[in-house]
Amino acid sequence: MRKRAPLWPLMGLFLACHPTPHYDTIVKNGTVYDGTGARPFLGDIAIQGDTIAAIGDLSGATATTIVDAKNKAVSPGFIDLQSQSMVSLLQDGRSLGAIKQGVTLEIFGEGSSEGPFTDTMRQTEQKDQGDIKYPVEWSTLKEYLLHLQKNGVSTNVASFVGAATIRENLLGYANRAPDSAQQDRMNGLVRKAMEEGALGIGSALIYAPGAYAKTPELIQLCKAAAPYGGVYISHIRSEGNRLLEAADELIHISAEAHIPAIFYHLKAAGKPNWNKMDSLIAKIDSARKAGLDITACMYTYTAGATGFDASMPTAVQEGGLDKWIQRLKDPVIRKQVIKEMRTPSKDWENLYLGAGADNIICTGFKQDSLKYLTGKRLSEIAKMRHTTPEQTIIDLVIADHSRVEVIYFLMSEENVKKEIALPYMAFGSDEASMAPEGVFLKSSCHPRAYGNFARLLGHYVRDEKLIPLETAIYKLTGMPAGWLKLNKRGTLKTGNYADVVVFDPATVKDNATYEKPHQLATGVEDVFVNGAQVLKAGTHTGAKPGRAVFGPGYKAG
Repeated sequence: MRKRAPLWPLMGLFLACHPTPHYDTIVKNGTVYDGTGARPFLGDIAIQGDTIAAIGDLSGATATTIVDAKNKAVSPGFIDLQSQSMVSLLQDGRSLGAIKQGVTLEIFGEGSSEGPFTDTMRQTEQKDQGDIKYPVEWSTLKEYLLHLQKNGVSTNVASFVGAATIRENLLGYANRAPDSAQQDRMNGLVRKAMEEGALGIGSALIYAPGAYAKTPELIQLCKAAAPYGGVYISHIRSEGNRLLEAADELIHISAEAHIPAIFYHLKAAGKPNWNKMDSLIAKIDSARKAGLDITACMYTYTAGATGFDASMPTAVQEGGLDKWIQRLKDPVIRKQVIKEMRTPSKDWENLYLGAGADNIICTGFKQDSLKYLTGKRLSEIAKMRHTTPEQTIIDLVIADHSRVEVIYFLMSEENVKKEIALPYMAFGSDEASMAPEGVFLKSSCHPRAYGNFARLLGHYVRDEKLIPLETAIYKLTGMPAGWLKLNKRGTLKTGNYADVVVFDPATVKDNATYEKPHQLATGVEDVFVNGAQVLKAGTHTGAKPGRAVFGPGYKAG
């Protein structure tokens, strides 16, 4: 009988033709949630350079770095759809508060944006800085994003162009409509911003000067952005007394401009308005059934945070901060403003009345002489100063020469849970990403700065079981990436950028509270941004591989 030839020469030939694959990193043995909403699967993920190179059983491969993700979830990096880290990242590019929650993309642009700037606007930004000081070395939004990238940031960064910023280029803080020539120039600025990578138009219609824009102006800006694949995202004109009418405006803008539209921090603010949530949801559902692309984002708390500008009529704020404070010093105007602050109105959004003095916490002052009031409630400060709450608000704005940063308790827990379950709900912190150290400790903040995403995954998904984990991850990753047409982001797919998070679903937790907000989240173990490891076994590596991420209309050059 003829003997069979030994196999080892053939195996050697096979191995020579097919050497054992070697990668920079393999995340092995993880429960993989790919960001599409599909059920998870056990598998490995290989990273080469900035790219996901392979997904599956990679037990035959080798890597320079091995991360064992046994009993851990492996997902795409999370997207913060409403980051306010524009200044904090200039101070500390590590973005520790966000990275510790698995956030790998921060998106800016609620109403105002870091460009395009006129020389006057650059000077104003320089003059009005608070605890963090920085040179304003850019004029366009693209220049700002590239400035962050060059300085070094751990997260990726992107931005909408602010409707108020566009308006301010032509009208400053004037409370009037643009003429046709000004509107044309504003539309041109939008087109230029879209070609430089803006994701769309962001508006905030309760603040001056954005509040001065009427619906036709916003439609024109959105029509300029729409051909570039842009999106309209808005802090609508009212989230309280005129909530439903304000929602109608967003839906109308979407229909007229043929542009997808997103609600910033969807809510029903103020106890008398809590019962409007079902009507708001029905209105959105109706628009979606009619074919409009209407979606929303939210933060996972019952309190919001902004300034005392949201406690005064926007008319008194015309002309900017200096003129606003000058008017408040006029006894006649001051008396009228106090009267309006105390009177329910549908003409402007009054968060002071919506929350009440006992439910407002002061979190940030520019002047060192007022920082001792940080963390105190408005009612407490008013009692200390022997003034009414309304007088106290005005006095603090004048003394601090700022809007003063404050927390307003406005929403119901029932509505927060109802919103989380909506199929079109994504998430945004509406806060800066900070570190519990240095200059950041000079002020307080809303706990959402450190806990928004961990709170979703820990409290609402694991503990409350509101939605399955794969659905929550989809809402944090693939869903918003799809809305914004982000290239190769948001899902774990071969060829996509390697923004990857490893976390423990059993332990992920927000630790920040209203009383002690500067506390990092726990439970996120490893984070990769563009293939570089930024978080290793829960500790920041110091790596800053974040990049400027541009929208679908971007034209390189």
